[in-house]
Amino acid sequence: MMTALLSPAGSAPETPSAPRLSLNAALDRRGTVDGAWWPHTRDAAAELPALISAVDRRLGRAVLRVGVHLDAWDHIPRRTTVGGRKVRVGWFRSADPHLITLSIAGSAPVTLLVIPPSTAAGPAETALAYAASGTVGVRPADILRPAASAKGSPGRDGTASWENEGGRVTDPATAPPATT
Repeated sequence: MMTALLSPAGSAPETPSAPRLSLNAALDRRGTVDGAWWPHTRDAAAELPALISAVDRRLGRAVLRVGVHLDAWDHIPRRTTVGGRKVRVGWFRSADPHLITLSIAGSAPVTLLVIPPSTAAGPAETALAYAASGTVGVRPADILRPAASAKGSPGRDGTASWENEGGRVTDPATAPPATT
């Protein structure tokens, strides 16, 4: 079940600056991500305060720290002020650029898929819903690629993905013809 912090219709934010955010209602931390966020820009200084405020309200707890990928954002502050308190912002190159991590007071961190701001509304809304519906075993890049198949979706290098059991999934386009 998805809990979205969107307008009642679920498809458009209440105001142009409102965060477009979805969270898994159970927040069971079993999936690849706990939800998704579709920022309006790549300006972290402008976007993070609204996201942090929305997550604070949704969870009833304070976000203490935020971790972002260094190359995925412009204007990353060391700290941002939200509700009169300072929230630390860390940036890394070792993290997935499609993810943002929020450390929450008294809770496990929340990992959100970041939908690129330039994404068209239809695919972005699909990714928002998918990311909040349970993403066990799904890569972040596959959530952003709505046409990807559930079995053996291509990886970044164009090859097929590994199965959960460790075997290689054959890409149907390159599979050798069956012999009888």
